[in-house]
Amino acid sequence: MDPMSRSHPKTLVSTEWLAKNLSDPDLRILDASWYLPAQNRDPKAEYTAGHIPGARLFNIDDVSDSNSDLPHMAPPVEIFMSRMRALGVGDGHRVVVYDGAGLFSAARVWWLFRHMGNTNIAVLNGGFPKWVADGHPVETISPTIRDRHMTATRNSDLVRDVTQVALASKLNQAEIVDARAAERFRGDVPEPRQGLRAGHIPNSKNVPFKTLLNDNETMKSVADLKEIFESAGVDLSRPIITSCGSGVSAAVLSLALEIIGHRDHALYDGSWTEWGSYDDLKVEQG
Repeated sequence: MDPMSRSHPKTLVSTEWLAKNLSDPDLRILDASWYLPAQNRDPKAEYTAGHIPGARLFNIDDVSDSNSDLPHMAPPVEIFMSRMRALGVGDGHRVVVYDGAGLFSAARVWWLFRHMGNTNIAVLNGGFPKWVADGHPVETISPTIRDRHMTATRNSDLVRDVTQVALASKLNQAEIVDARAAERFRGDVPEPRQGLRAGHIPNSKNVPFKTLLNDNETMKSVADLKEIFESAGVDLSRPIITSCGSGVSAAVLSLALEIIGHRDHALYDGSWTEWGSYDDLKVEQG
């Protein structure tokens, strides 16, 4: 049986599943590696040095809204469709996305596809490190790209803007869950992006995204994920808005929520880069 059809369809696939399905003509694999500047890693250089056979390099910063001052905000539908056509990804394709960290930026692309109305996408559990550790093949050549028309329709239910988040915070309309590390959430350390205040959105909860992952960067079990959210004070019966520094690791929380069966979740795309830059928005510390 296809593991994509069992516990959480079209959400996570194993390296074993991907290895067995590499020759599927309708499968498209995306290397969506993206790193913070402090990590000093170059996604393009790493892709060139070795990637999963057939993978195409997905540039999160390129597939974004160039008119926004905020980093890698979700692009207009037309830009998304254009970029996907250039990658040879279109209607009828089943997409698997991975990254070089294990499970990090791939979740952002999973969320972006779903935000654009394309739900036939899954994340490779454990990413490229687990693929290599499990002894699967790696190649250095880029695949031949053939245009494929992509139909996209924005699903606004999956995203929130600053006005919506401010209202949700003030009126306690949803659980706001922050994926940043605990010391950043508390405001104990300066933000890595210059000019941002330290702290968190009032009435938000903290679930550092790393706590959702095993030591090998695979997603923890459904039971463990539920326990982590609940231990952080998150009421899983309520709508949830995920947030982080710039909208990347928040998607790991969104992915985990989808896996445990929580469907009423949306991502705050501007995240702390936006909230922390506006002096008229309240900030909590501690």
